[in-house]
Amino acid sequence: MARKHLLANIGVQPAKSAETAEKGESRVEYARRGASRSMMQSLDDLAENSMRVLEGDVVVSLDPETLDPSPYQDRIGEDPGKDQELLEAIKEAGQHQPVLVRPHPKESNRHIIVFGHRRVRVAKKLGQKVKAVIKPLEEIAHVIAQGQENSARDDLSFIEKSLYARRLQESGIDKGTIKSALTIDDTLLSRMLSVAETVPAPVLEALGAAKGIGRDRWEELKKIVQVPAKSAQALELVQSDAFTALEEADRFGFLLEKLKVSGARKPKKQPPTERAWSLSNDAVKVSTKDNGKAFTLALKAKDASQFGAYLSRRLERLYQEFQENGEEGSD
Repeated sequence: MARKHLLANIGVQPAKSAETAEKGESRVEYARRGASRSMMQSLDDLAENSMRVLEGDVVVSLDPETLDPSPYQDRIGEDPGKDQELLEAIKEAGQHQPVLVRPHPKESNRHIIVFGHRRVRVAKKLGQKVKAVIKPLEEIAHVIAQGQENSARDDLSFIEKSLYARRLQESGIDKGTIKSALTIDDTLLSRMLSVAETVPAPVLEALGAAKGIGRDRWEELKKIVQVPAKSAQALELVQSDAFTALEEADRFGFLLEKLKVSGARKPKKQPPTERAWSLSNDAVKVSTKDNGKAFTLALKAKDASQFGAYLSRRLERLYQEFQENGEEGSD
């Protein structure tokens, strides 16, 4: 039996008697003009939309405690601000849009949320039941319904969509289904997966949803952290006090700018160490200069040339002794 149109009787006038029909004719004609006609049109649109939403579906009230989250997480964390806005709206005017759930495959008295997680959270806080439509969806249909509902709302960030795509792929969902769920093409899917797989997981977790950060800036970060040294630097930066003290919205820019600084700063060169002393009652004056990578020895004496040549001939043996004995045998 077809569902009766919920708003079918809105605007329908009761049958008139022959005596009153003619008298009411002018008022009916007026009602079809101007503001009244617009109101009638709005009611017709509302009725049509209600049928489109509810046709073939039954809206039921469910205990939110019996609803389990989707196994395919598509958001990073929660948004307390938006949750509060929705709570106030539902508290004042009630829940207008039902959530979509499917029967739990193992527990008969439970359901899995396809979309509408935020509405379920709000219902829990308000201590009231949540309006829901139950559909016996298969796994792939679940993925497509969840992805397209959130894509239509356009409130998932680029990295949330990228991580969602990666989770679906890791769960064995084929690329065709992932593209349908996110309404994207092959090129964009490849870029999303590349970012999600290249940027280290601790960095992704620290950056959070990164609202407002688009594909190009994520691509830039991905290219930078492909260099092992930069990847290690990113891991250090996200654990720094300067990073964690920032608001989430400012963290991505901070990290990217720090990583874009070309190379690490070279340590300042230390001045060389210089020493001077004399031998045999000032018969030979010795001075050395040591900068860590070079050691210079200078001799001043009447027989400096012969003594220098003597040392040079014995350098091979002296170096072997040094390697064998180290500093212990240098005295």
